[in-house]
Amino acid sequence: MTHHGPASVTGVLLLVSALALPLVCYGIAATETKGSWPGWRTACWAAGLATLGLGTLGLGTLGLGTGHAFTQHMVSHLLVGMVAPLLLALAAPVPLALRALPVARARTLVRVLRSAPLRTLGHPVTAAVLNAGGLWLLYATPLYSAVGNHPLLHVHLLAAGYLFAAAILGTHPRPAGFPLRAAVLIGYLAAHGILAKYLYGHPPAGVPTADAELGAQLMYYGGDAVDLVLIVLLCRAWFRTLARREQRAQHVPERAQSPS
Repeated sequence: MTHHGPASVTGVLLLVSALALPLVCYGIAATETKGSWPGWRTACWAAGLATLGLGTLGLGTLGLGTGHAFTQHMVSHLLVGMVAPLLLALAAPVPLALRALPVARARTLVRVLRSAPLRTLGHPVTAAVLNAGGLWLLYATPLYSAVGNHPLLHVHLLAAGYLFAAAILGTHPRPAGFPLRAAVLIGYLAAHGILAKYLYGHPPAGVPTADAELGAQLMYYGGDAVDLVLIVLLCRAWFRTLARREQRAQHVPERAQSPS
C-alpha cells in the first residue's frame, strides 16, 4: 500500500482552485434567489468544501507522525467520506438549483432527477449499500493494499457519502418516507460499527497492529459522532413534519364548520 503525505504547495493551490468553482457557482445561485436562500446552508457548502480539501490533501494528519499510515487514511475517510458529505447535503444544492434556474431549465433538471438511474442511486437503500458496502469491500478484502490513497478512492468516498447523507436527510426532491430512512440509517450504523470492530482485530494486509487499532477506534468513534448528527437531524425533521400534519388536521374541521 502506498501512502501519500501532505500535499505540496502546488497540490494545495490546484485543489483550492478546483474547489473555488463550486463555491462560486453556489454563491451565484444563492444570489439568484434574491435573499430567500438561508445563509446557514451557504455556510454548510463552504465548510463542506473546506473539509473536503483538508481530507484530500491529508492536512488533518500532520500531528500523527510516521508509522500511522492507516490512521492517517482513516482521518481522510472521516473527512472526505462522512463530514464533508454531511455538510454538502445540508447545503441542499439540488433544491437551490431548482430555485435559481429558469423555469424551463428547472423542469429539465427535475425530469433528469426523476429518471430511473438517478432515482435508484438516490434511494436510501441503494445509497447505504454503495456507502457501507464499498467500505467493507475496501477494508475487508485485499483492495485496500492495492488502492491505497488513490484519488479515485476519494471520489468514491465523497460520492457515496453524499448520496447517503442526502437520502437520509431528504434534501433531494421526493425523498423516501421517514420510517424507511430511519430503518436504513440503523442498518448503516450497524454495518459501519461492525466493520470498525472487525478492523480492530483483523487489520488489512501490511498494516501494523497498533496502527490498525488506532485507526479502527477513530473509525468507530468518529463515525458515531457524525452518525449522531444524522440521527438528530432526521428525528428533528420527522417530528416537525408530524407537527405540521397535526396542525393541518386540526384546522380542517374548523374550515368545514365555517359558514359558506
